[in-house]
Amino acid sequence: METAPKPGRDVPPKKDKLQTKRKKPREWKNPESQRSLSGAQDPFPGPAPVPVEVVQKFCRIDKSRKLPRSKAKTRSRLEVAEAEEEETSIKAARSELLLAEEPGFLEGEDGEDTAKICQADIVEAVDITSAAKHFDLNLRQFGPYRLNYSRTGRHLAFGGRRGHVAALDWVTKKLMCEINVMEAVRDIRFLHSEALLAVAQNRWLHIYDNQGIELHCIRRCDRVTRLEFLPFHFLLATASETGFLTYLDVSVGKIVAALNARAGRLDVMSQNPYNAVIHLGHSNGTVSLWSPAMKEPLAKILCHRGGVRAVAVDSTGTYMATSGLDHQLKIFDLRGTYQPLSTRTLPHGAGHLAFSQRGLLVAGMGDVVNIWAGQGKASPPSLEQPYLTHRLSGPVHGLQFCPFEDVLGVGHSGGITSMLVPGAGEPNFDGLESNPYRSRKQRQEWEVKALLEKVPAELICLDPRALAKVDVISLEQGKKERIERLGYDPEAKAPFQPKPKQKGRSSTASLVKRKRKVMDEEHRDKVRQSLQQQQQQQQHKEVKAKSTGARPSALDRFVR
Repeated sequence: METAPKPGRDVPPKKDKLQTKRKKPREWKNPESQRSLSGAQDPFPGPAPVPVEVVQKFCRIDKSRKLPRSKAKTRSRLEVAEAEEEETSIKAARSELLLAEEPGFLEGEDGEDTAKICQADIVEAVDITSAAKHFDLNLRQFGPYRLNYSRTGRHLAFGGRRGHVAALDWVTKKLMCEINVMEAVRDIRFLHSEALLAVAQNRWLHIYDNQGIELHCIRRCDRVTRLEFLPFHFLLATASETGFLTYLDVSVGKIVAALNARAGRLDVMSQNPYNAVIHLGHSNGTVSLWSPAMKEPLAKILCHRGGVRAVAVDSTGTYMATSGLDHQLKIFDLRGTYQPLSTRTLPHGAGHLAFSQRGLLVAGMGDVVNIWAGQGKASPPSLEQPYLTHRLSGPVHGLQFCPFEDVLGVGHSGGITSMLVPGAGEPNFDGLESNPYRSRKQRQEWEVKALLEKVPAELICLDPRALAKVDVISLEQGKKERIERLGYDPEAKAPFQPKPKQKGRSSTASLVKRKRKVMDEEHRDKVRQSLQQQQQQQQHKEVKAKSTGARPSALDRFVR
């Protein structure tokens, strides 16, 4: 009698159909047990620790605030965004070690006042490359001059009151263009790059290229006194004698807004680099804050008893410096309080003010330039003792610190003066944003990227962080109007979810049909209830009117 063979050496066992291959779990290896090729153990395993203070400097999310009550999907997205933000902050803190350059400083000997150190002493103490950055251009024939540095800090443009306009690479002293417009020049500004130049002439606004060729004549901007360019919005702001503040979009060549300040002649203007708000100084001692999205000023600050002569805002948008006809120099806090932090009375009053990237404040008083320094970039400058003082050959007409350089450019009646101010510029620059050494191809690629990332003019406001918040008031108002329009609250009850059925009755079309049927029935019930309530109210009014016992009138037939 034959029997079925048993599984042994010769016959392989049959595999069960339901049997599946299970992967072995990966064994976790302790990084401390891993050794290098030489066999030595790493004494500092894992990534290097990062100080918490450095990470907080790059963090943009306030973790003290709890996440809002929302759906699970939205909540998970917010948690993922927070985790990515934390990881980005740690990476930025680690990459800070690669910033090898440090800001400069000026220290005197024991008990020596740094304000008594002249430019000749600084030129002798620094290296040859830095000493070449100090120069004087004797241009008395066409002065006084207004000047402007490009965003990269590599190019300088200046214009004289008698029509002289020039642009050059001030590091190599290579002249780009030099023309005479045969008309008074009131202000001059580089646009988004050094290839375009805006000149406010006596009558209209003109646009030139870096070869001195006139490209545009904008006649809608007439009798312009001051110019400011907003680089992230591609907006050129102009202040005129007629009292109008005009915003020109240079990317499309259209005027975005023309606002009437109703304060007479406008010749004092500055921009806040933090939120792109324009600050205008008026003859009644007030400073008004403007945005192209609003026809009225965002805020008004009473700064001086007399007219305002100059306004400047630091790079962080925290402090504003003003000077007036009352010979006072004030520093205000722009973080919602708008209160003066410090005040100093000057002998002649300051006609021009400017902040550096590191928080230094310069004031031009006649032919004297005074510079005040603070404790750092985020602290206001101390007005007790000047940091540097310099006397020029003529009255000051324009001031600006050169970006990423310890250089101050001064335009006066005698020409242009480039001063050395240790500790004024930011020592490290972002090569993808403002690269002083970029080529022509890199500049063209940067222009395309900047145009794609252009910020709309409607988003300019006092607090840019408010753009990331939800407008609860408008949301509630819209919800209330929707309830009044429909007659019921559609979000009061959870939506109907049909149960799945078999035999092909749970197709997408049938599910949508069942949902719509239930929604229509609920809508009919709610409309029917609202109509019944209206009829009851109407009957109640009629009964109340009959109970008053008023005499019937012949006109009652027309009452519905």
